[in-house]
Amino acid sequence: MAWNEPGGNRNDNDPWGTGGGRRGNDQGPPDLDEALKKGLEKLNRMLGGKGGNSGNSGGSSSGGSAGGFGAVIALAAILALGYVIFQSFYTVDEQERAVVLRFGEYSTTENPGLRFKVPLIDRVYKVGVTNVRTAQSSGQMLTMDENLVTVDLQVQYRVNNARDYVLNVRDSNEALSFATDSALRHEVGSSTLDEVLTEGRAELAIRVEQRLQSFLREYGAGLEVVRVNVESTQPPSAVQDAFREVQRAREDEQRLKEEAETYRNRIVPEARGQAQRLIEEANAYLEEVVERARGESSRFTQLLEVYEIAPAVTRERMYIQAVEQVLANSSKIFIDTESSGNMMYLPLDRLMQGTGGSSSGSRSSGGSNQADIGMLTDQVLQELRSRQDTNIRRSR
Repeated sequence: MAWNEPGGNRNDNDPWGTGGGRRGNDQGPPDLDEALKKGLEKLNRMLGGKGGNSGNSGGSSSGGSAGGFGAVIALAAILALGYVIFQSFYTVDEQERAVVLRFGEYSTTENPGLRFKVPLIDRVYKVGVTNVRTAQSSGQMLTMDENLVTVDLQVQYRVNNARDYVLNVRDSNEALSFATDSALRHEVGSSTLDEVLTEGRAELAIRVEQRLQSFLREYGAGLEVVRVNVESTQPPSAVQDAFREVQRAREDEQRLKEEAETYRNRIVPEARGQAQRLIEEANAYLEEVVERARGESSRFTQLLEVYEIAPAVTRERMYIQAVEQVLANSSKIFIDTESSGNMMYLPLDRLMQGTGGSSSGSRSSGGSNQADIGMLTDQVLQELRSRQDTNIRRSR
Protein backbone atom coordinates (compact mmCIF):
# COMPACT_ATOMS: atom_id res chain seq x y z
CA MET A 1 0.00 0.00 0.00
CA ALA A 2 1.28 3.47 -0.86
CA TRP A 3 2.50 5.69 1.89
CA ASN A 4 -0.16 8.32 1.17
CA GLU A 5 -2.99 5.92 0.50
CA PRO A 6 -6.08 6.57 2.65
CA GLY A 7 -6.83 4.04 5.33
CA GLY A 8 -3.29 3.16 6.10
CA ASN A 9 -2.42 3.01 9.84
CA ARG A 10 1.24 3.75 9.41
CA ASN A 11 3.58 4.02 6.52
CA ASP A 12 7.24 3.94 7.21
CA ASN A 13 7.97 4.98 3.62
CA ASP A 14 6.62 8.50 4.18
CA PRO A 15 9.45 10.73 2.84
CA TRP A 16 8.38 13.60 5.09
CA GLY A 17 8.45 11.45 8.20
CA THR A 18 4.71 11.59 8.85
CA GLY A 19 2.27 8.83 9.29
CA GLY A 20 -1.49 8.69 9.10
CA GLY A 21 -1.71 12.37 8.17
CA ARG A 22 0.20 13.48 11.30
CA ARG A 23 3.76 14.91 11.60
CA GLY A 24 6.07 12.34 13.15
CA ASN A 25 9.29 12.66 15.04
CA ASP A 26 11.32 13.41 11.84
CA GLN A 27 11.57 17.02 10.71
CA GLY A 28 9.29 17.92 7.73
CA PRO A 29 10.13 20.10 4.68
CA PRO A 30 11.45 23.54 5.58
CA ASP A 31 9.04 26.41 5.44
CA LEU A 32 9.66 28.92 2.62
CA ASP A 33 9.31 31.93 4.89
CA GLU A 34 11.74 30.44 7.37
CA ALA A 35 14.24 29.63 4.63
CA LEU A 36 14.05 33.19 3.29
CA LYS A 37 14.42 34.61 6.75
CA LYS A 38 17.47 32.47 7.44
CA GLY A 39 19.02 33.51 4.13
CA LEU A 40 18.50 37.17 4.95
CA GLU A 41 20.06 36.71 8.37
CA LYS A 42 23.11 35.07 6.90
CA LEU A 43 23.43 37.81 4.31
CA ASN A 44 23.07 40.43 7.09
CA ARG A 45 25.83 38.80 9.11
CA MET A 46 28.04 38.74 6.05
CA LEU A 47 27.48 42.49 5.59
CA GLY A 48 28.30 43.22 9.25
CA GLY A 49 24.80 43.15 10.80
CA LYS A 50 23.50 41.03 13.64
CA GLY A 51 21.24 38.15 13.10
CA GLY A 52 17.80 38.06 14.82
CA ASN A 53 17.23 35.74 17.87
CA SER A 54 13.93 34.96 19.58
CA GLY A 55 15.59 34.74 23.02
CA ASN A 56 17.05 38.28 22.92
CA SER A 57 15.59 41.39 24.47
CA GLY A 58 13.61 44.17 22.76
CA GLY A 59 16.83 45.94 21.64
CA SER A 60 17.85 42.79 19.87
CA SER A 61 14.51 42.78 18.02
CA SER A 62 15.08 46.30 16.71
CA GLY A 63 18.56 45.30 15.62
CA GLY A 64 17.07 42.39 13.70
CA SER A 65 14.69 44.75 11.89
CA ALA A 66 17.62 46.97 10.88
CA GLY A 67 19.50 43.90 9.72
CA GLY A 68 16.54 42.82 7.56
CA PHE A 69 16.41 46.23 5.87
CA GLY A 70 20.11 46.03 5.07
CA ALA A 71 19.60 42.59 3.57
CA VAL A 72 16.92 43.94 1.25
CA ILE A 73 19.29 46.69 0.14
CA ALA A 74 22.01 44.12 -0.46
CA LEU A 75 19.65 41.95 -2.48
CA ALA A 76 18.63 44.92 -4.56
CA ALA A 77 22.27 45.75 -5.15
CA ILE A 78 22.95 42.19 -6.25
CA LEU A 79 20.01 42.30 -8.64
CA ALA A 80 21.14 45.65 -10.02
CA LEU A 81 24.66 44.30 -10.48
CA GLY A 82 23.32 41.28 -12.34
CA TYR A 83 21.22 43.48 -14.58
CA VAL A 84 24.22 45.69 -15.33
CA ILE A 85 26.32 42.67 -16.19
CA PHE A 86 23.52 41.29 -18.36
CA GLN A 87 23.24 44.60 -20.23
CA SER A 88 27.00 44.85 -20.77
CA PHE A 89 27.09 42.08 -23.39
CA TYR A 90 25.27 41.80 -26.70
CA THR A 91 25.47 39.66 -29.81
CA VAL A 92 25.86 40.86 -33.42
CA ASP A 93 24.51 38.47 -36.06
CA GLU A 94 26.40 37.57 -39.22
CA GLN A 95 24.06 39.68 -41.34
CA GLU A 96 24.42 42.74 -39.11
CA ARG A 97 26.85 45.44 -38.13
CA ALA A 98 26.61 47.27 -34.77
CA VAL A 99 27.18 51.03 -34.55
CA VAL A 100 28.26 52.04 -31.01
CA LEU A 101 27.64 55.58 -29.72
CA ARG A 102 29.41 56.63 -26.48
CA PHE A 103 27.83 59.63 -24.81
CA GLY A 104 25.93 60.20 -28.05
CA GLU A 105 29.10 60.35 -30.18
CA TYR A 106 30.22 57.75 -32.72
CA SER A 107 32.68 55.30 -31.15
CA THR A 108 33.09 52.25 -33.38
CA THR A 109 31.40 49.78 -35.73
CA GLU A 110 31.39 46.23 -34.42
CA ASN A 111 31.53 43.11 -36.60
CA PRO A 112 29.54 39.92 -35.92
CA GLY A 113 30.16 38.16 -32.58
CA LEU A 114 29.75 38.63 -28.80
CA ARG A 115 30.52 42.24 -27.91
CA PHE A 116 30.84 44.36 -24.74
CA LYS A 117 29.40 47.80 -24.05
CA VAL A 118 29.41 50.15 -21.11
CA PRO A 119 25.89 50.20 -19.67
CA LEU A 120 24.06 53.51 -19.55
CA ILE A 121 26.94 55.10 -21.51
CA ASP A 122 27.10 53.21 -24.78
CA ARG A 123 24.16 52.92 -27.14
CA VAL A 124 24.18 50.23 -29.81
CA TYR A 125 22.31 50.31 -33.17
CA LYS A 126 22.22 47.06 -35.11
CA VAL A 127 21.89 47.41 -38.88
CA GLY A 128 21.34 44.62 -41.43
CA VAL A 129 23.87 45.04 -44.24
CA THR A 130 23.44 41.89 -46.36
CA ASN A 131 19.70 41.65 -46.98
CA VAL A 132 18.35 43.34 -50.12
CA ARG A 133 15.43 45.68 -49.48
CA THR A 134 12.76 46.89 -51.87
CA ALA A 135 11.15 50.31 -52.31
CA GLN A 136 8.29 51.20 -54.63
CA SER A 137 7.70 54.50 -56.41
CA SER A 138 4.77 55.50 -58.64
CA GLY A 139 3.34 58.71 -59.96
CA GLN A 140 2.33 60.84 -62.92
CA MET A 141 4.87 63.18 -64.45
CA LEU A 142 5.48 65.31 -67.54
CA THR A 143 7.76 64.25 -70.36
CA MET A 144 9.96 66.51 -72.44
CA ASP A 145 7.21 66.92 -75.07
CA GLU A 146 4.71 67.94 -72.35
CA ASN A 147 2.73 64.70 -72.14
CA LEU A 148 1.55 63.00 -68.97
CA VAL A 149 2.77 59.49 -68.25
CA THR A 150 2.35 57.16 -65.27
CA VAL A 151 5.50 55.29 -64.23
CA ASP A 152 5.73 52.46 -61.68
CA LEU A 153 9.25 51.88 -60.40
CA GLN A 154 10.88 49.34 -58.08
CA VAL A 155 14.22 49.98 -56.37
CA GLN A 156 16.29 47.19 -54.82
CA TYR A 157 18.95 48.42 -52.40
CA ARG A 158 21.02 47.46 -49.36
CA VAL A 159 23.07 49.15 -46.64
CA ASN A 160 26.74 49.45 -47.55
CA ASN A 161 27.85 51.74 -44.70
CA ALA A 162 26.24 51.21 -41.30
CA ARG A 163 27.74 54.35 -39.76
CA ASP A 164 26.39 56.65 -42.50
CA TYR A 165 23.04 54.87 -42.39
CA VAL A 166 22.66 55.56 -38.65
CA LEU A 167 24.27 58.98 -38.25
CA ASN A 168 24.15 61.02 -41.47
CA VAL A 169 20.44 60.87 -42.29
CA ARG A 170 17.59 60.83 -39.81
CA ASP A 171 15.52 58.42 -41.95
CA SER A 172 17.51 56.83 -44.77
CA ASN A 173 14.49 55.01 -46.18
CA GLU A 174 12.53 58.23 -46.48
CA ALA A 175 15.56 59.91 -48.05
CA LEU A 176 15.73 57.06 -50.55
CA SER A 177 12.06 57.58 -51.44
CA PHE A 178 12.58 61.29 -52.04
CA ALA A 179 15.75 60.71 -54.05
CA THR A 180 14.03 58.05 -56.18
CA ASP A 181 11.14 60.35 -56.98
CA SER A 182 13.52 63.18 -57.86
CA ALA A 183 15.71 61.02 -60.12
CA LEU A 184 12.71 59.49 -61.87
CA ARG A 185 11.08 62.84 -62.59
CA HIS A 186 14.36 64.28 -63.85
CA GLU A 187 14.95 61.44 -66.30
CA VAL A 188 11.33 61.26 -67.50
CA GLY A 189 11.33 65.03 -67.98
CA SER A 190 14.41 64.65 -70.20
CA SER A 191 12.76 62.02 -72.45
CA THR A 192 9.91 62.04 -74.94
CA LEU A 193 6.71 60.12 -74.46
CA ASP A 194 7.57 57.64 -77.22
CA GLU A 195 10.89 56.81 -75.57
CA VAL A 196 9.28 56.26 -72.17
CA LEU A 197 6.47 54.06 -73.51
CA THR A 198 8.42 51.94 -76.00
CA GLU A 199 12.05 51.09 -76.52
CA GLY A 200 13.43 53.66 -74.07
CA ARG A 201 12.19 51.91 -70.89
CA ALA A 202 15.36 49.86 -70.35
CA GLU A 203 17.56 52.88 -70.91
CA LEU A 204 15.32 54.91 -68.56
CA ALA A 205 15.88 52.38 -65.75
CA ILE A 206 19.66 52.55 -66.22
CA ARG A 207 19.70 56.35 -66.14
CA VAL A 208 17.48 56.47 -63.04
CA GLU A 209 19.75 53.97 -61.26
CA GLN A 210 22.86 56.01 -62.00
CA ARG A 211 21.30 59.31 -60.93
CA LEU A 212 19.75 57.78 -57.78
CA GLN A 213 23.11 56.32 -56.73
CA SER A 214 24.77 59.71 -57.20
CA PHE A 215 22.08 61.35 -55.02
CA LEU A 216 22.55 58.79 -52.23
CA ARG A 217 26.33 59.23 -52.40
CA GLU A 218 25.94 63.00 -52.03
CA TYR A 219 23.52 62.58 -49.13
CA GLY A 220 25.85 60.12 -47.39
CA ALA A 221 22.87 57.87 -46.69
CA GLY A 222 24.97 54.71 -46.53
CA LEU A 223 22.78 52.96 -49.12
CA GLU A 224 23.76 51.18 -52.32
CA VAL A 225 21.34 50.70 -55.23
CA VAL A 226 21.37 47.11 -56.48
CA ARG A 227 18.87 47.38 -59.32
CA VAL A 228 16.12 49.64 -60.65
CA ASN A 229 13.19 48.04 -62.49
CA VAL A 230 10.66 50.05 -64.49
CA GLU A 231 7.61 47.85 -63.98
CA SER A 232 5.16 49.77 -66.18
CA THR A 233 4.88 52.98 -68.18
CA GLN A 234 1.48 53.96 -69.50
CA PRO A 235 -0.43 57.10 -70.40
CA PRO A 236 -3.29 58.38 -68.25
CA SER A 237 -6.39 56.19 -68.28
CA ALA A 238 -8.47 58.87 -70.05
CA VAL A 239 -6.35 58.66 -73.20
CA GLN A 240 -5.21 55.05 -73.14
CA ASP A 241 -7.42 54.03 -76.08
CA ALA A 242 -5.93 56.73 -78.28
CA PHE A 243 -2.43 55.70 -77.29
CA ARG A 244 -3.22 52.07 -78.11
CA GLU A 245 -4.26 53.16 -81.59
CA VAL A 246 -1.02 55.05 -81.96
CA GLN A 247 0.88 52.00 -80.79
CA ARG A 248 -0.87 49.80 -83.34
CA ALA A 249 -0.06 52.35 -86.04
CA ARG A 250 3.60 52.22 -85.02
CA GLU A 251 3.54 48.44 -85.19
CA ASP A 252 2.04 48.60 -88.68
CA GLU A 253 4.70 51.11 -89.66
CA GLN A 254 7.43 48.85 -88.35
CA ARG A 255 5.93 45.87 -90.19
CA LEU A 256 5.79 47.78 -93.47
CA LYS A 257 9.37 48.91 -92.97
CA GLU A 258 10.47 45.33 -92.47
CA GLU A 259 8.57 44.22 -95.58
CA ALA A 260 10.14 47.05 -97.59
CA GLU A 261 13.55 46.09 -96.26
CA THR A 262 12.95 42.50 -97.30
CA TYR A 263 11.90 43.63 -100.78
CA ARG A 264 14.96 45.87 -101.01
CA ASN A 265 17.25 43.03 -100.01
CA ARG A 266 15.73 40.94 -102.78
CA ILE A 267 15.63 43.57 -105.56
CA VAL A 268 18.93 45.35 -105.00
CA PRO A 269 21.11 42.26 -105.61
CA GLU A 270 19.15 41.50 -108.80
CA ALA A 271 19.53 45.08 -110.00
CA ARG A 272 23.21 45.00 -109.21
CA GLY A 273 23.53 41.77 -111.16
CA GLN A 274 21.71 43.24 -114.16
CA ALA A 275 23.84 46.38 -113.97
CA GLN A 276 26.97 44.27 -113.89
CA ARG A 277 25.70 42.25 -116.86
CA LEU A 278 25.04 45.43 -118.85
CA ILE A 279 28.47 46.71 -117.97
CA GLU A 280 30.03 43.47 -119.14
CA GLU A 281 27.98 43.56 -122.36
CA ALA A 282 29.00 47.17 -122.95
CA ASN A 283 32.63 46.29 -122.42
CA ALA A 284 32.26 43.37 -124.80
CA TYR A 285 30.59 45.60 -127.37
CA LEU A 286 33.37 48.15 -126.93
CA GLU A 287 35.98 45.50 -127.53
CA GLU A 288 34.04 44.22 -130.53
CA VAL A 289 33.69 47.65 -132.13
CA VAL A 290 37.30 48.52 -131.51
CA GLU A 291 38.52 45.23 -132.93
CA ARG A 292 36.18 45.54 -135.90
CA ALA A 293 37.42 49.06 -136.55
CA ARG A 294 40.96 47.85 -136.37
CA GLY A 295 40.14 45.04 -138.77
CA GLU A 296 38.35 47.39 -141.17
CA SER A 297 41.28 49.79 -141.11
CA SER A 298 43.70 46.94 -141.73
CA ARG A 299 41.50 45.60 -144.53
CA PHE A 300 41.23 49.05 -146.09
CA THR A 301 44.99 49.42 -145.99
CA GLN A 302 45.45 46.08 -147.68
CA LEU A 303 42.71 46.89 -150.19
CA LEU A 304 44.44 50.17 -151.02
CA GLU A 305 47.62 48.32 -151.80
CA VAL A 306 45.73 45.93 -154.06
CA TYR A 307 43.84 48.82 -155.69
CA GLU A 308 47.07 50.56 -156.56
CA ILE A 309 48.22 47.40 -158.30
CA ALA A 310 44.92 46.63 -160.19
CA PRO A 311 42.41 49.48 -159.98
CA ALA A 312 39.80 48.12 -162.43
CA VAL A 313 39.57 44.67 -160.96
CA THR A 314 39.52 46.01 -157.46
CA ARG A 315 36.81 48.53 -158.33
CA GLU A 316 34.71 45.77 -159.89
CA ARG A 317 35.14 43.57 -156.88
CA MET A 318 34.22 46.39 -154.48
CA TYR A 319 31.10 47.07 -156.50
CA ILE A 320 30.08 43.45 -156.37
CA GLN A 321 30.56 43.31 -152.61
CA ALA A 322 28.51 46.48 -152.13
CA VAL A 323 25.71 45.03 -154.23
CA GLU A 324 25.81 41.83 -152.20
CA GLN A 325 25.44 43.77 -148.98
CA VAL A 326 22.55 45.83 -150.34
CA LEU A 327 20.70 42.93 -151.92
CA ALA A 328 21.10 40.82 -148.77
CA ASN A 329 18.39 42.85 -147.01
CA SER A 330 16.04 43.35 -149.99
CA SER A 331 13.48 41.03 -151.54
CA LYS A 332 12.65 43.15 -154.65
CA ILE A 333 14.94 45.12 -156.94
CA PHE A 334 14.09 47.75 -159.59
CA ILE A 335 16.81 48.39 -162.18
CA ASP A 336 16.75 51.52 -164.41
CA THR A 337 18.86 51.00 -167.53
CA GLU A 338 20.63 53.91 -169.19
CA SER A 339 19.85 52.94 -172.82
CA SER A 340 16.11 52.58 -172.49
CA GLY A 341 13.33 54.11 -170.44
CA ASN A 342 12.11 50.74 -169.25
CA MET A 343 12.56 49.76 -165.59
CA MET A 344 13.40 46.14 -164.88
CA TYR A 345 11.79 44.41 -161.88
CA LEU A 346 13.47 41.45 -160.28
CA PRO A 347 11.35 39.53 -157.70
CA LEU A 348 14.19 38.07 -155.69
CA ASP A 349 11.89 36.48 -153.15
CA ARG A 350 10.24 34.35 -155.83
CA LEU A 351 13.57 33.55 -157.39
CA MET A 352 14.82 32.39 -154.01
CA GLN A 353 11.74 30.21 -153.59
CA GLY A 354 12.30 28.71 -157.03
CA THR A 355 15.90 27.96 -156.42
CA GLY A 356 15.31 26.88 -152.90
CA GLY A 357 12.65 24.26 -153.91
CA SER A 358 15.13 22.19 -155.84
CA SER A 359 17.82 22.20 -153.20
CA SER A 360 15.78 22.52 -149.98
CA GLY A 361 16.73 19.08 -148.82
CA SER A 362 20.41 19.81 -148.93
CA ARG A 363 20.23 23.38 -147.62
CA SER A 364 17.82 22.71 -144.75
CA SER A 365 20.43 20.68 -142.95
CA GLY A 366 23.08 23.39 -142.78
CA GLY A 367 23.02 25.81 -145.76
CA SER A 368 23.12 29.54 -145.16
CA ASN A 369 21.24 32.43 -146.75
CA GLN A 370 24.53 34.03 -147.67
CA ALA A 371 25.19 31.31 -150.28
CA ASP A 372 21.72 31.80 -151.79
CA ILE A 373 22.22 35.53 -151.95
CA GLY A 374 25.57 35.03 -153.68
CA MET A 375 23.95 32.76 -156.25
CA LEU A 376 21.18 35.24 -156.91
CA THR A 377 23.70 38.02 -157.22
CA ASP A 378 25.57 36.10 -159.88
CA GLN A 379 22.35 35.50 -161.79
CA VAL A 380 21.42 39.17 -161.60
CA LEU A 381 24.85 40.22 -162.85
CA GLN A 382 24.64 37.83 -165.73
CA GLU A 383 21.20 39.13 -166.64
CA LEU A 384 22.41 42.71 -166.47
CA ARG A 385 25.40 42.02 -168.68
CA SER A 386 23.28 40.25 -171.29
CA ARG A 387 20.79 43.09 -171.44
CA GLN A 388 23.56 45.66 -171.60
CA ASP A 389 25.09 43.86 -174.60
CA THR A 390 21.68 43.76 -176.28
CA ASN A 391 21.18 47.50 -175.81
CA ILE A 392 24.62 48.24 -177.20
CA ARG A 393 23.90 46.24 -180.31
CA ARG A 394 20.59 48.01 -180.81
CA SER A 395 22.25 51.38 -180.48
CA ARG A 396 24.71 50.55 -183.27
